[in-house]
Amino acid sequence: MKNSTRFQLMAMMFLLYFVWGSWYGQMSKYMFTQLGATGAQVGNAYAAFSIAMIIAPFFVGMIADRYFAAQKVLGVLNLAGAAILYFLTGVKDADTFFWVILLYCITFAPTISLTTSIAMQQVKDSEKDYPTIRVMGTLSWIVVSNIIGYYNFGDSVMIFKFSMYSAAFLGVFSFFLPNTPPKPSLTTSFSDILGLDAFKLFKDRSFAIFFVSSLLICIPLSFYYAMANPSLTDSGMTNVENKMSLGQISEVVFMLLIPLAFSRLGVKWMLIVGLIAWIVRFIGFGYGDASSEWLLFLAIILHGVCYDFFFVTGQIYTDSKAGEKYRSSAQGLIAIATYGIGMGIGSWLAGKVADIYTVDGVKNWTSIWMVPAGIAAVVLILFVLFFNDNKVKAAS
Repeated sequence: MKNSTRFQLMAMMFLLYFVWGSWYGQMSKYMFTQLGATGAQVGNAYAAFSIAMIIAPFFVGMIADRYFAAQKVLGVLNLAGAAILYFLTGVKDADTFFWVILLYCITFAPTISLTTSIAMQQVKDSEKDYPTIRVMGTLSWIVVSNIIGYYNFGDSVMIFKFSMYSAAFLGVFSFFLPNTPPKPSLTTSFSDILGLDAFKLFKDRSFAIFFVSSLLICIPLSFYYAMANPSLTDSGMTNVENKMSLGQISEVVFMLLIPLAFSRLGVKWMLIVGLIAWIVRFIGFGYGDASSEWLLFLAIILHGVCYDFFFVTGQIYTDSKAGEKYRSSAQGLIAIATYGIGMGIGSWLAGKVADIYTVDGVKNWTSIWMVPAGIAAVVLILFVLFFNDNKVKAAS
């Protein structure tokens, strides 16, 4: 792969996650402070992203991949997204906001798969080349979080203006990316996209337990994305976005430790450590405050363990169990179940729980965070009792 192509792909990934990172973690704070939204309305706004994530595979698999060059589709979607974000910046009603953010998410969600597809088709050695490209997304999230935190834009409409400008830039830039032509010979069906073939893997009890656990742990994961920023702000923490970026730094560090952890712990104990970390971080969010800020920092930094040791390890485990025959179906099924169904339920529930524990406009964050901590504890017990596989087999 030419260096010029590598730099283009790295810039593509940086811009995509700049678009996403500008608003996603801060949207709840913006809605609470600028729109006077209820917890339910905030939860619904985050659920919009999960709805879009369910729709996205059908768009990419059955339309974009088969009939259009991927870089052109990426360009059109980002330009359309920028136009929708322009309209969104003028919305002042939380109910209207939901429909506009849903429309925007429908344009954005497919771009996650499209950028991966473009990168994978351009690199020569995916194992060697792709990580150096994908890591730019994490670095971008860190950069934009620190910019927003430094200028105190977290509860400002500027988070969507940042996203709008960067989406417009990425939209134009996409047309200059290396050509990634459609694959007209592709025979992608609804069953392929839904991963129905992967249901055969459920004959393995450990894989079935892993699948259920992955879906369920995405419920508390949604609490983190939707409620962490306003919770930390209410705790008295300053420069919240800057400090939350430590979670992405942690993610990079623990990603590099995965090979060592596999050799020392095995897949079962890696997944268990990930689940325990979820419980500990929610307790930290619940009981941390200005006088015990170390608990809040612990909760933030544990993001790397929580995400890498459960979700990234889970992707590797799924790939190894599925083998060549069911690999795509299995990953597709996991993606829809987790980012679609699990996080959709979690976003809705997070909003409801926030409203239940809000009295006279004041949220009882300790009680709110004990709900996802309890869910994670149930998932941990289920996993420890019924998951017996501790090896990652070579994919066939």
